[in-house]
Amino acid sequence: IIHQPRYNMLQREPEREGVFDALGHEGMGSIVFSPLAQGLLTDKYLNGIPEGSRATVGHFLKKENITSDVVRRTSALNKIAYQRGQTLAQMAFAWVLRKPEVTSALMGASKVQQVDEAVSALSRPDFSADELREIDRLLG
Repeated sequence: IIHQPRYNMLQREPEREGVFDALGHEGMGSIVFSPLAQGLLTDKYLNGIPEGSRATVGHFLKKENITSDVVRRTSALNKIAYQRGQTLAQMAFAWVLRKPEVTSALMGASKVQQVDEAVSALSRPDFSADELREIDRLLG
């Protein structure tokens, strides 16, 4: 049996609803999906909506979801990632994997480069208390 919630820096319901607390209490783990929030937690949408991107297709990510507030927040997260020596995507993967209740994160890679980038996130899995506070402040 696995629990497979959507979980990322922008969609934190498993934290807020106590799912991870319950899993930890029971000694269980979770395999999360959408750690990059359909690409929002990459640098792809920081300067507009590229032609041919998921947002232009509109299945799971719609143009109207890429608001100025979302771009402002992801730009600020991108700065934190840069200070950590990571891309935003690498930091987003490291962030979901920081929780002991998250045993794995599913990604929908369309290129080998995306898999390589995700794996390289493991080279910097740690977050300082200050980084976590700043992330919470930005997204709170």
